[in-house]
Parts: sequence; structure tokens; C-alpha cells
Amino acid sequence: MVFSSIASRESLISIEKVAAIVNAPQASLSLGVKKAVGRAAHEIEEARKRHRSVMLAFGAHTIKNGLSPVLMKLIEDGWITHLATNGAGVIHDWEFAYQGKSSEDVRRYLAEGRFGAWEETGFLLNLAICAGAYRGFGYGESVGAMVCDGGIEIPTNEELHAAVGRYTSGDFAKPAAALDLLEKVEEFGLDAGFLRVDHPFSRFGLQSAAHRLGVPYTAHPMFGHDIIYSHPMCHGAAIGRTAERDFLRFVAGVSNIEHGVYLSVGSAVMSPMVFEKSLSMARNLAMQRGAKIEDFSIFVVDLEEPDWDWMSGGEPPPDHPAYYKRYMKTFHRTGTRMEYISVDNRGFLTALYRRLST
Repeated sequence: MVFSSIASRESLISIEKVAAIVNAPQASLSLGVKKAVGRAAHEIEEARKRHRSVMLAFGAHTIKNGLSPVLMKLIEDGWITHLATNGAGVIHDWEFAYQGKSSEDVRRYLAEGRFGAWEETGFLLNLAICAGAYRGFGYGESVGAMVCDGGIEIPTNEELHAAVGRYTSGDFAKPAAALDLLEKVEEFGLDAGFLRVDHPFSRFGLQSAAHRLGVPYTAHPMFGHDIIYSHPMCHGAAIGRTAERDFLRFVAGVSNIEHGVYLSVGSAVMSPMVFEKSLSMARNLAMQRGAKIEDFSIFVVDLEEPDWDWMSGGEPPPDHPAYYKRYMKTFHRTGTRMEYISVDNRGFLTALYRRLST
């Protein structure tokens, strides 16, 4: 494939134009949504008093809609204890930090055979993930560290060769990650030392803010879904290694969610699927120590108007379209409190922050 500089791409969104102003006048919300926001805020306040998890999983449009400043305030003020997104959320957040712009005309570039073929995005994100895997980082943490550090540290070939040779029985992660990174270092002829990567718009980088604050920012990608996987710097083993760490870190957050809160904002597949498996694992471990995870709140936020009463009507039959809405069915099956709020993610998150900060 031929890759072009991202500077040559016509990006559709400028973060400086769309970034949410935290203290700007609030958009008009219906009375029902305002009450739902109040209930979510109350549950978060109670969870904070008990030092329980308050997890926010979101789709990439939350980043594209300019909500990073709001999410930064939520983690800076200690309201949210864990952020989670998909691979596209990672990419858009990084592109905003790197060049202040993101999002491409898919129809145009797909017709030209250039969709996603952007050199800096593919090369730097994949290299950050390979280097992060070697450092023991997760997927999101690897990218956040690159922005925070202002670049990527490339070990010497001697260091990597030594790490490959220092394996012990049952401890293969570090040597394997060293070998993965060594493969890419040699393939691309990279010099050892610090590879500087400037991020002029890092103030909009949510991943870097989370890394700086020590708040988990986990990424849950699906291979083939994201544009960076077409670049030759991509290393499947490094992606798997970092994504696995993020998944287990997510499970750790869910393990502390009794009397806590889970917010799923604009994620139709990733959030419910990852949460479902994580909750099963966490409950399995809790049961072994005589504990339970059953008393927590889930708030699902999306644009679609509900067409089934999940609270009193139970699960719809398979011949009803609502049965196939994963972001409702999966959370309903958890057996805990669940509330669906039909509202734009920008309206919900800004209103939630305002309610929590008063």
C-alpha cells in the first residue's frame, strides 16, 4: 500500500471548533432527561463516598463531538475512575492531540483507495503500541504515554536482544514483547534513542490526561476495525498483548463495581460485550470468596428512542426488533438496576458534569 502524510488529508473536524466549553450555557434538555441526569449524578456521588468504581465506556463519536474537555474534568475531579473506548476512540483522540483535526471523508477516500492510508497515524500509533507492550503498558496507556512524554523511547538492539535472552519458565511476556519490538526496529531501520513526536494540541488529548492522572483509559479494539491495522508497522502480537492488559484492567474495575456505577455512552457493541464478559469473570471470583456483585447502577445513553419497556416488559421475544439491540439486551441481563436515557452524548455528559460540580 501507498501511505500519504496526514497533513495532506482533508480532515472534517477541527477540535478547536468543536471542543465543548465546560462552563458554557447548557443546552436545553427535556424534563425527563434532566431527572435521569440527576439520578445518575446521585448514584455517582454515593459510589464516590464508598470508594467504588464509576466506569465510563464510550464510542468514538464522544471524542469526535469534542467532549474531551468534559471527560478530563470528570477524571480530574475524581468523579470517573475508569475510561474505556474502542480503537477508533483512541485514533481520533490521538489525531486531535497531534494535529488538531480528525475524521476523513470515507466515501471519497474509499473510492480513491486511500481510506485510512495515513502515514503518521499508522506508523506512530503502531510503534507506540509496540514500545508500550515492551514497557508493560496497555493499548490506551501506550498512546497516552507517547503524548505525555512527547515521543517514544526506542531501546537499543543490544537491550532488546538481552531482554529476549532473559526469559524464565512461566515469564515470557517481556522477552516476547522485546522480540516483537526488535522485529519492527530492524524492519524499519529505527535508531535507538528518543523519537520525538510533537503534539501541539495535547491539551485536547484525553488519553494523555488519563495517563498523567493515573486513571485507567482502556482500549478494546477488534482487529480489522481500525485504519492502523493496514500499516506495515502494525504488529498483531503487540496489539493483542496491550489489548489483553486493558481487558484485565477493565475486569479489575468491574470487580469493584458493587455499589458503583457503569455509564455506557454511545457504544452499541463494544461496551455491552466487554462489560458482560468482565462482569461474569468478576462475579466468578467474588463467589469464590463468598461475596456478590449485584447492587450497582447502569446508565445507557444513546440517541434512539426506546421501542420496548425493558423495565416492566422484560426481554422482548426474538421476533421483535428490540431483541437485537445489544446495548439494551446485554445490560438488562445483568440483573441489576438499568436505565436508558435517549439523549445526545454531548447534552448528557455536559449536564452530568454540571450537576456533579455544583
